Amino acid sequence: MLVTALLSGLVLGGTYALVAMGLTLQYGIARIMNLAYGETIIAAAFLAYVLFNGLGINPVLGLLAAVPLGFVFGYLVYGLMMRPLVRRAKSRETLEIDSILATFGLLFVIQGVMLVFFGSNYTSYSYLNIGVSVLGTTIAANRLLAFALAIVLGGGLYLLLTRTLWGTALRAVAVSPTSAPLVGIDVERAARTAFAIGGALAAAGGVVISMYQTFTATAGVVFTMKALIVVIMGGVGNILGALFSGLLLGLVETFVATYVDPGLTLAATYLIFLAILLWRPAGLFGRSAR
Repeated sequence: MLVTALLSGLVLGGTYALVAMGLTLQYGIARIMNLAYGETIIAAAFLAYVLFNGLGINPVLGLLAAVPLGFVFGYLVYGLMMRPLVRRAKSRETLEIDSILATFGLLFVIQGVMLVFFGSNYTSYSYLNIGVSVLGTTIAANRLLAFALAIVLGGGLYLLLTRTLWGTALRAVAVSPTSAPLVGIDVERAARTAFAIGGALAAAGGVVISMYQTFTATAGVVFTMKALIVVIMGGVGNILGALFSGLLLGLVETFVATYVDPGLTLAATYLIFLAILLWRPAGLFGRSAR
C-alpha cells in the first residue's frame, strides 16, 4: 500500500506541478492573476475527450492540437483583455486587482460555453486503463503515462528557461521588470509570451488530467486554487519551486486520503500551505529564502 500511495502521489503531484508552472509564468512574469486558468485546463480536457471519443485520436496526439491552441488562446486573451489593463495600471497592485476582476468574468464565459456544449455531468473516457506492475504494485498505465508527460513537459520548460538566452530574459522580467528594459528586454513582449506559454501549459495539463480523472465543466475553480497554492508555496515566478511544491502537494493529498480520511485531503492541503507561509512567507524557493 505504501508503494501504491507513493506512486499515486507522484502522478498527482506531477500533474499539479505541470499546471502550476503555467500559472507561475502568468503571475510571476506577466503580473496577472488569471482566475480563468482552471477553465482553460477543463476546456483542454474536453477537447481531448472529443478527439478521443469522436475522432479516435489518442490524448498524446491530442496534445499536438491542445498545446498550440492553448498558446494562441493565451496570446489573444493577453492582447485583447490584458494589454489595456497593463497600460493603464499605475502599479503592480492595481494591475493585479484589475486582472482578477477581468479574468473572473472570463471564467464564467468559458464555463458557460462548456456547460452549453457538454452539460454539468461528470465526464471521462477509457484510455490505457490497464494495470502495470511497478515495484511490486499495480498502477494504471494511463497514470504512468500522465506522470511521464508531466515530467517531460515540465522538465523541458525548466531547461528552456534556465539554459537559453530567451528563458533568461523571461526570468529577468520576473525578478525585476523595472530593470529589464535597461538591458534591452521588451517587458510587454516577454509578459505576453509568458502568458501565452501559461495557456499552453494549462492546455497540456488538461489533456494529461483527462487521461485518468473525471471532470466537469464547473471543476476549473478547483484546479485554479490548487495551482495558486502550489505557486505561492514554491515562490511566485519560480519554476523549480512550482515543480517541487506540486510533487509535495500531490504526495500529501494521496497519503492523507490513503492513511487518514479522503475527506481531509483539502484540509491537509491548506494546513501545509499555511505552515509553509508561516515558515517562509515568500515560499520555499522565494527570494527571501535564498
